[in-house]
Amino acid sequence: MRIDIITVLPELLESPLSHSIMKRAQAKGMLEVHVHPLRAYSNLKHNQVDDYQFGGGAGMVMMLEPIVNAIESLQAKVKYDEIIYLTPDGETLNQQMANQLSLKGNLLMLCGHYKGIDQRIRDHFITREISIGDYVLSGGELGAAVLVDAIGRLLPGVLNDETSALFDSFQDNLLAPPVYTRPVEFRGWKVPDVLLSGDHKKIEDWRHQQALERTQARRPDLL
Repeated sequence: MRIDIITVLPELLESPLSHSIMKRAQAKGMLEVHVHPLRAYSNLKHNQVDDYQFGGGAGMVMMLEPIVNAIESLQAKVKYDEIIYLTPDGETLNQQMANQLSLKGNLLMLCGHYKGIDQRIRDHFITREISIGDYVLSGGELGAAVLVDAIGRLLPGVLNDETSALFDSFQDNLLAPPVYTRPVEFRGWKVPDVLLSGDHKKIEDWRHQQALERTQARRPDLL
């Protein structure tokens, strides 16, 4: 999979994409992530990419032409399955969405900034708008990093145990059950006996019941 990201602040994406599972995915050649500084596509003095909004009001707006230049320049080299705009008023990211996007070949992400982008970009180029939650960040870079991570970890071969992602929270509309590791007992706090029984059917039933109870208590909207 190839993911291209257009951003005003490429530095914000360096660390999240250079460590842990995302680093491994790229090292294995299963994921390519290319970050493109929007200012490189500006034809204006000082590489300006924002301007005052028509009609007045506080806050600057990301300009049309630099974004068009960036998108069309990249489209000349790559055929994208989706052009995604990271914005607070997009559809809220969930596991099913990440699953769907992980099956794509090439994605282009545009990080919003300031008061957002000129609406004409959304009307004529964007195919999907995604939010990572009902709150506002300083820009779309952190949202893009979250989306890349959510997608990238699902690519075949990225995780050491490919079945691991199948049992994550939200994969079956349930939260994940509690997990334990060594030691078996610590300060009198014991691992549930069923997990030490070796009876895989009982363990599976216990985990499912725990997932149901946790979901009912914390996220009943999922049931």
